[in-house]
Amino acid sequence: MSDPFKNRAPSLNGPAIDLSPVTPSNTVDFATVAVALYVEGAGNLSIVTQKGETRTVAVADFAILPVGVRRVNATGTTATGIHAFMVG
Repeated sequence: MSDPFKNRAPSLNGPAIDLSPVTPSNTVDFATVAVALYVEGAGNLSIVTQKGETRTVAVADFAILPVGVRRVNATGTTATGIHAFMVG
């Protein structure tokens, strides 16, 4: 199969190189900061941003949240089907 991304350097401009399922945790950060989150089921999303701030936002079904995220907290998160966009 041809790979159009083979010689492309990862970039914040996209595309992401992987979409990783997220298990919310109050203590464990992602191995790499996510460039965005995709949420399948509506609810609240408690996140720790790339800057280190804790934020809680309400998201709709099938939402994309384009913000750098270190962690999705278990406490305060009711949204489901969360996936992280990764570039590194």
